[in-house]
Amino acid sequence: MSRAKDLLKRDALRLRRKRRVRGKLSGTEQKPRLTVFKSNKYFYAQAIDDIAGKTLAAVDSRAMKLSVSKDNVVKVAAALAETLKSKNIETVVYDKNGYLYHGVVASFAQSLRDNGIKL
Repeated sequence: MSRAKDLLKRDALRLRRKRRVRGKLSGTEQKPRLTVFKSNKYFYAQAIDDIAGKTLAAVDSRAMKLSVSKDNVVKVAAALAETLKSKNIETVVYDKNGYLYHGVVASFAQSLRDNGIKL
């Protein structure tokens, strides 16, 4: 199989996982859904109230001028935790967005826990 086909298959499998999990998760104003997205360069996260269809808090490594790495997502998670605490949000529903709980996704979640946010 060619490299392009491998990449397309990998993305298709991630989207299948995303849809399957997303059908079971939902966020509210008191307990928003925290979704993450990672690219090869940057890491993004946002807390979403699915009932109202609003983004309550968002943070990205691009605005912080950080690349995506385990060390840098710790800083991104600390910034998001601070924003969530300022809005009196202590608990979130963690949506991995189809990514495996490994590497930067796991490091981000652990850093949120370390900063006082319950997942």
